[in-house]
Amino acid sequence: MEKEKTENIRNLRIALVGLVAVVIILFIIGWIIYKPEPVVIQGSAEATEVRVSGKVAGRIQQFLIEEGQRVERGDTLVFIDSPEIYAKLVQATAAQNAAKAQDRKAQKGARSEVIQGTYEMWQKAEVGVDISKKSYDRVQRLFEKGVVTAQKRDEAEAQYQAAVAQAAAAKSQYEMAKNGAEAEDKAAALAMVDRAQGAVQEVEAYMKEITLVAPISGEVTEIFPKQGELVGTGAPIMSIVDLNDIWFSFNVREDLLNDMKKSTVITVKIPALNNQETKLEITYIKAMASFATWKATKTTGDFDLKTFEVRAKPVEPIKDLRPGMTALVVRN
Repeated sequence: MEKEKTENIRNLRIALVGLVAVVIILFIIGWIIYKPEPVVIQGSAEATEVRVSGKVAGRIQQFLIEEGQRVERGDTLVFIDSPEIYAKLVQATAAQNAAKAQDRKAQKGARSEVIQGTYEMWQKAEVGVDISKKSYDRVQRLFEKGVVTAQKRDEAEAQYQAAVAQAAAAKSQYEMAKNGAEAEDKAAALAMVDRAQGAVQEVEAYMKEITLVAPISGEVTEIFPKQGELVGTGAPIMSIVDLNDIWFSFNVREDLLNDMKKSTVITVKIPALNNQETKLEITYIKAMASFATWKATKTTGDFDLKTFEVRAKPVEPIKDLRPGMTALVVRN
């Protein structure tokens, strides 16, 4: 009887231990199954990219670089053939020369032969004044003696006054020829020169646009047209990316922004660089126009969580980092 009792106690203990073991196993399985997955925030590397385009339409004459090539600011990239620009330069130069000739004519005044002719006419008129004055004086003395009538005296006076007026007119013609064009005409001629000069400068400015140079230092990522193709005004010809100005961009739901504040340093992994861990400093946070995937936050009410764009720059330069590489922020 005592032996049977001991056996029952031992069996009860075994059952109890087995039950505890089953509970522990079930707890471990449940913990593994229902363990919350770590939150992974994924972003990608981006860089400053500049599109190179020209102000003139033309045909691609020659490329001096290739895709993937490193260029420095000011390097010549491409030549554009534009015969219309050369034709406009010839037209503008011809108009400028004509305006300058017109200005010289206005500033110089009449020809020397014309000036000399008007001077001689003035001198001739002055001689006529002298003769008319002497004739008038003689007739006046005879009139005072009663030898000639008043009518004769008046006729002599009229001839003298007419000679004076004619001399004055001749002198005015001479002064006009000597002084040249009016001030307004000179100003108009000068304005035409300035206008023609502006047209030449405009065409020369366009001439510079047929040779395109690199606006920044960087790497040529893409060339759009082929050699020999036509390109329009402002059409992009190639893209240059500045590999020294790279940052990471993340799209983060607002409920995951707790630890992401401006100037905060975060740690990320870059799969393309053997999961290299690096530190980034958050420099930009802005709400995006679109909404994140719908997520219920309450059992009695739901609402959408807005997405924020977060940008972060490497604290230190990252070797071999390229635009487009993925960065992962893992939160347990």
